[in-house]
Amino acid sequence: MRPRSVKDPKSVASVLSKLFSLDEAALYEKITKSKSSEITAAKRVERAQVLELEGYDLDGVYYSTDNVRVYPYGEALCRVLGYTSADGFGQSGLEQYYDEYLKGIDGEILYEADLVGKDVEGKAPSYIAATKGLTLRLNIDYEIQQIAEAVIEKAAQKYTPKGAAVIVMEPKSGRVLSMAEYPSFDLNFPPRDDIDYLLSASRSGMISDSYEPGSTFKIITSAANIEEALKGSAAAIPLDHVFPNNRYRTVLGRKIKCWSSHEKGKHANQTLKEALNNSCNPCFVDIALSLGKQTMYEYIKAFNFGKTTGIDFKGEASGMMIPLSSVTEGDIARISFGQTIAVTQLQLAAAACACVNGGTYYSPTLVCEVCDSDYLPVEIVTPKTVRRVISENASKILAGYLEGVVSVGSGRQAFIEGYKVGGKTGSAQKYENGAIAQGKYVMSFMGFFPSNDPKYLALLTVDEPVGGAYGSTVAAPLVKELFQGIINAKNIDPFE
Repeated sequence: MRPRSVKDPKSVASVLSKLFSLDEAALYEKITKSKSSEITAAKRVERAQVLELEGYDLDGVYYSTDNVRVYPYGEALCRVLGYTSADGFGQSGLEQYYDEYLKGIDGEILYEADLVGKDVEGKAPSYIAATKGLTLRLNIDYEIQQIAEAVIEKAAQKYTPKGAAVIVMEPKSGRVLSMAEYPSFDLNFPPRDDIDYLLSASRSGMISDSYEPGSTFKIITSAANIEEALKGSAAAIPLDHVFPNNRYRTVLGRKIKCWSSHEKGKHANQTLKEALNNSCNPCFVDIALSLGKQTMYEYIKAFNFGKTTGIDFKGEASGMMIPLSSVTEGDIARISFGQTIAVTQLQLAAAACACVNGGTYYSPTLVCEVCDSDYLPVEIVTPKTVRRVISENASKILAGYLEGVVSVGSGRQAFIEGYKVGGKTGSAQKYENGAIAQGKYVMSFMGFFPSNDPKYLALLTVDEPVGGAYGSTVAAPLVKELFQGIINAKNIDPFE
């Protein structure tokens, strides 16, 4: 309403209160005492009520149409898409990041008024049409997203974890094809009455939270050593070197053991390829100490750890690294197998892509096009090449080693007959108040296929699974199911 144009406040208050279930006395006072040029009586009203209102022809009372955001897929991709406020402003996810593109420009109705704000008789209002917002086309493949959502739901039902997540990327472009996280919520009905849950369930942990990656980080240590060995560096351990099988290494007075020290079927002396198969910590300690902290940090930073990836999303974390000036031999020894360093799941997935795609690091992207109201592109988002990290030859060798992890090593439960799948398992301890939290782990598996020409790479994590012992038994089978779903959906034939 425009209070100064309302000729009969009592009648207006009576009609509006009955139509929209408002307090008549409060509305009357608002009309007669407000100093604002315009006041709102009701929002989100039914069309039938507006049609009835028109019949009263009340001076100074107006209405306008409004928009309601609808999410056809409900919970799918909820943490990535994000949600809006009741007034349509982006509050999280892509809704927030691209709000300026999406919201458009409101239309206006301009009235000519006198000095006290009353409409001038005989003057028709001017109308400025609204400008439609732009729309986004994502890199997300909905077929893969459906498969990923189903796999994460299975993980939740089977292991009742604190959380579970999987990201699928296209290794040779950095495009994000799928992101699924548990728990989730229906975007059409965000739980605004439980703010703590809403903030938690809408936060993309894959982008915004850091964790110790554990043995999946061994691919970075391996990449560094392979590249340095191919360069002929005296500090690198030769690829045919046989690591001694003495079960542990002592660094600064502390023993770092192989997990097999406590298991049956202990492995024998081994090469780097076999060390990846067996996920043997002491071998990677040898590599890190041989390369030295300066070289190790050069590769870690080249793979973009310690800084954001640059994905088109707000709230990205940079992970946590000890400054190079403060790193001890003990620190670098533990970093070699994914302890004493914290990364985001997105960081690790993007780095893994660079390890196996030929050696090029791409900045991950969610959006591929910004389009106008006719769905014609006004801006195209192309893959963002950041840097070459390792040589094509080093990447090829590493991808072959990781294929062995799946075919004969610790990742055997991700093996798919007839398809070249590579990968690496991870079982990382969690810390609480600076100490190891007993019995609490993040189980993970990084997988990709085909290993000789990667088209898909997935990193799946399960946080504090109940009844699961290792990444090899919890996460690897789930990635196998994910890849099998992609193979079936895309009709991918077996590889030679």
